[in-house]
Amino acid sequence: MSSMIAIRLPAEIDERLTALAKRTGRTKTYYAREAILRFIDDMEDTYITVERLERAGRRLSMKEAEKEPGVDG
Repeated sequence: MSSMIAIRLPAEIDERLTALAKRTGRTKTYYAREAILRFIDDMEDTYITVERLERAGRRLSMKEAEKEPGVDG
């Protein structure tokens, strides 16, 4: 099931999005969806990183990690 959201875009962004869609034969919705997906991926990675850094525990440098058994370098 899909859902719909409505967002307000400044005229400049809407014009750029419209031009891109026309140039490529894709829809504005396609590009909005792709932008959201990329942003969500980046933000999830950021929050995972922050959570791991905030947890106490042993930290390894890249060189130390590469020496660990089972790590292919």
